[in-house]
Amino acid sequence: MITRRSFLRNSLGVSAAAFLPLSTRMLFRESMNDPQAIIESVEVIRVHGTIARTPGQHRQHQIKPEHLYPGERPPTYMEMNDESVRQDAITHDYLRIATKGGVEGLYGYLDPEIIAPLIKQLRSFLIGRNALAVENLWEIMYRRNRHSRAGHYMMALSAVDNALWDLKARYFGVPVYELLGGPTRDEARVYGSCLGYTVEKGKAGPKAKELYDNGFHHQKWFMAYGPGDGNAGLRHSIELVQELREAVGDDGQIMFDAFMGWDLPFATAWAKEVEQFRPYWIEEAFSPNRLESFSALSKSTSIPVATGEHFYNRWEVLNFLKAGAIQIVQADPEWCGGVSELIKICNLASSFGAKVIPHGHNIHAALHVVLSQSREVCPLVEYLINHVGYKLHFQKDAPLTTNGIIPLPTKPGFGIELDEEKVERREVITSL
Repeated sequence: MITRRSFLRNSLGVSAAAFLPLSTRMLFRESMNDPQAIIESVEVIRVHGTIARTPGQHRQHQIKPEHLYPGERPPTYMEMNDESVRQDAITHDYLRIATKGGVEGLYGYLDPEIIAPLIKQLRSFLIGRNALAVENLWEIMYRRNRHSRAGHYMMALSAVDNALWDLKARYFGVPVYELLGGPTRDEARVYGSCLGYTVEKGKAGPKAKELYDNGFHHQKWFMAYGPGDGNAGLRHSIELVQELREAVGDDGQIMFDAFMGWDLPFATAWAKEVEQFRPYWIEEAFSPNRLESFSALSKSTSIPVATGEHFYNRWEVLNFLKAGAIQIVQADPEWCGGVSELIKICNLASSFGAKVIPHGHNIHAALHVVLSQSREVCPLVEYLINHVGYKLHFQKDAPLTTNGIIPLPTKPGFGIELDEEKVERREVITSL
């Protein structure tokens, strides 16, 4: 028998608006009592294959905290002219959650370090639960582990939450952003994250101009030098900003990432010199445990200060917002608690007049959250130009872009589907 719920689920992909007059609350209430929504299996799908790589290009290092010590600093990077292509082995993990009714949620690829907590701690808890009770499941998972506020457990919880949102949206036959309130735009604009591109003087500018001309009007570049490099490192960091501004002109937006590798004197001196070039933001100048340094930097410069990829929950975000330490929150739904927590962080940020531009370790969850939020709060999606193709290698019809624009997704859930032509071998992992 075709119920109203199943008819709606099968038809929403065609015309969701046509069903709005129906009692949505009744439909959702029925689904919460659906025995076919009970989780029957939780497993990690490990897929193996090969990918074409060009080993001699786009391997510029970024500044890291340990580079303060001379023995930990890599040699000065120089881009190689070797354009040879080789085939490298590649292995990715995906989380699949399936219900008794056959509806599945799929999310990945996953960080390798979260497989153990997924399988050992969360799998047994999830089996037998209602997959559609996403908020309730998040709450209980968070309360079940004394270390849940951060680290690998929270990252594993994030993967579960994202997979559950995918499952729930597939259950109702809509993209995830529809369940979050519907789209606020017809397409997503990304900023090109330029990790790997050389920052050699005279080479960064032409690459930035090329990217700008192709449509990447927002670009983030990664600093390669910090306090351990002395005045020469500071000078290079200043000159890089000037070169990029000249390359993209007045209309281009340029931002910079220091990956926790600076200290307050270095960051303050840099900001004073480059304010004239109007960077969109300076990101993660310090470790997130240096709240006072973020606050001091924010008070000393007109450049917006950003951080948050290593925030693991809304309470960490609140502390920074209350202190006026940042203007841009970069929480990552792969690490901070998934879609459920990122939505709460967006709500927090909006009340402080801050923006949320999620860190783009992966893209699907961040993309759908941004699409559902106010453009004022979430204007952009991060897109790691040199890495997204690798991260989404095994996915069919992946959300890739060469012009800075990702069209509005239309498939149910996150639209993740493994491309069997690229999968040479697979394993199903349910125990360790």
